[in-house]
Amino acid sequence: MFENEQIAFIGAGAMGSAMVKGVLSRRIVAPKQIIAADPSRDICDELVRSHEVNVTRDNVVACKEANIIVLSVKPEVLDKVFRDLSGCVGSDALVISIIAGAKLDDLIEGLSHKSVIRCMPNTPAQIGKGITVWTESVDVSGFQHEQAMLLLESLGRQIFVDDEKYLDMATALSGSGPAYVFLFIEALVEAGVNIGFSRTVAEELVHTTVKGSVDYAMNSSKDLIELRTQVTSPGGTTEAALNCFEAREFRAIVSNAVAAAYQRSIDLGKNK
Repeated sequence: MFENEQIAFIGAGAMGSAMVKGVLSRRIVAPKQIIAADPSRDICDELVRSHEVNVTRDNVVACKEANIIVLSVKPEVLDKVFRDLSGCVGSDALVISIIAGAKLDDLIEGLSHKSVIRCMPNTPAQIGKGITVWTESVDVSGFQHEQAMLLLESLGRQIFVDDEKYLDMATALSGSGPAYVFLFIEALVEAGVNIGFSRTVAEELVHTTVKGSVDYAMNSSKDLIELRTQVTSPGGTTEAALNCFEAREFRAIVSNAVAAAYQRSIDLGKNK
């Protein structure tokens, strides 16, 4: 499916580099089929050292012969990318954007190109454990759809949606979600330290508990309510802790936080 294809990465920071690593580790393409453009010489040098791919600091050069173009720059430099690439993308090329807030219509207009996919990956993609929600313009072919699916699976799991509105929802839930989890882990570690554990032991206990709980939930046939009930004995220690959460409206706090992130994602899209 990718034989003789050339993939250009415009922006090779954390997520761009993660995707380069992912497609190479899965042997989707060979290093010689990738070119990455980034203004940072250090990033370019590291990509050459680690992955032996082609690099450049010129976006136009990167896209000149590319069949697939991955946009992985920060939102604030997207207008510059539009100025560089408008009219320079090959008519048969596929553009895949992982830029937060950049809507399909804006990408199509800014690039003067119709075959565009918009994605929302998350941080665990950097170790191949992420999940990406994505959608596409009407001009993306069935073959290009399959190509995109394989590329995104190099970052972890992927979910295709047929309406772009779900991208803002995914931004609030799975895109920002790792930060929520990290905050909970941070608070749980602090709680462990407060009751007497060393920070090293508290971190090991919490990290292993969180990872094990997620793995257990994903491999169980029971729903989350059943799993929680299974751990909660009447009058026991877990019930005492959960009652404290409920008394302080923990669910409402989480729901309001996600709603705030969702609204912010919508607002950012309107400002493009």
